[in-house]
Amino acid sequence: MDELHGSMAGLVDRGAVPGLVAAVAGADGPVRVEVLGSTSTGPDAVPMRRDTPVRLTSVTKPMVAAAAMTLVEDGLLALDEPVDRLLPELAGPRVLRRPDGDVDDTVPARRAITVEDVLTYRMGHGLLLDPAADPPINPPVPAVRAADALDLAIVRPDPRTPLDVDEWMRRFASLPLLFQPGERWAYNSSGHILGVLVARAAGMPLGDALRERLFEPLGMTSTGFSLPPERAAELPAVYFQGVRQTDVATAEAWTREPAFPDGAAGLASTVDDVVAFGRHLLRGGPALRAMTVNRLTPAQIEGGGMLLGGHGWGFGMAVHADGTYGWDGGYGTSWSNSPATGTVRVLLTQVSDVLFDGTVQGFTRRAVV
Repeated sequence: MDELHGSMAGLVDRGAVPGLVAAVAGADGPVRVEVLGSTSTGPDAVPMRRDTPVRLTSVTKPMVAAAAMTLVEDGLLALDEPVDRLLPELAGPRVLRRPDGDVDDTVPARRAITVEDVLTYRMGHGLLLDPAADPPINPPVPAVRAADALDLAIVRPDPRTPLDVDEWMRRFASLPLLFQPGERWAYNSSGHILGVLVARAAGMPLGDALRERLFEPLGMTSTGFSLPPERAAELPAVYFQGVRQTDVATAEAWTREPAFPDGAAGLASTVDDVVAFGRHLLRGGPALRAMTVNRLTPAQIEGGGMLLGGHGWGFGMAVHADGTYGWDGGYGTSWSNSPATGTVRVLLTQVSDVLFDGTVQGFTRRAVV
């Protein structure tokens, strides 16, 4: 832990991040927390605190998947059922003949999209990956341009979509799928769809469903799609390649429930709440353990390219060959569990670079109990 502290302090001392909160914990007992630096590099900087809220971005995904599994346990969802019972907008989908082809050049889907397809991100829609293209993620082929024109905010959470849930679904359903259901792993769109599916199965807005089924039972009192004004004002600045990002939602926007609660990347939280979630999965029963089993074929893992990095995928999270599971968020957040060591590991920054410069990997290696 002293080595871990030195590594984390070095990030702040050399200016790689303004500040961070990190935690290492077992399934129970004390939590080792490191709180370093400040919330920004500007005149609005204040010291980071243990309870400083951060934008989780894609660490939202496994939390929504866990809520979905409570609905499966209660018989309100079934993994093998078609989603169109609750999402009639997705009945009878059309599929592009080629992912880079014209949006009108489609064939019928060979089968319906199932709940498990959505949980495993194999529903047939998501980010396109082409290492030879510029950019390699979502090159401007017709299907990408069509999705961008609908204001769905599929790729990143900011700027937020102004659409409410029903209008979002109506517009999304006008798009063809990129792949046949179950055929390929594709990132992100399934997270948005899963949020809508959970809300409709629970019969309440997604934020309420998450509070009732996950946050309140686990004591996660600081997690949600919105924050009290005084807490929203504490959100750290977001940075990428040393530049403060100005297109993220404002503190004032975080005081209101969003029109579209984003099940892919919309939650804010604190280190203790994420640790509570991690411990919940570490101690979980059969339904939660089912989330942490790789569901992808070798070909689907390979097709996940730089986003999967050769790892498998369970329900809403990556699964590594050694049994470690978890996921990272694009604004510089990371959560993972190691069943082999009984360890929960959480690193919260708002600097995207930590996902690509080896910081998260180094933290994960050192963070053991």
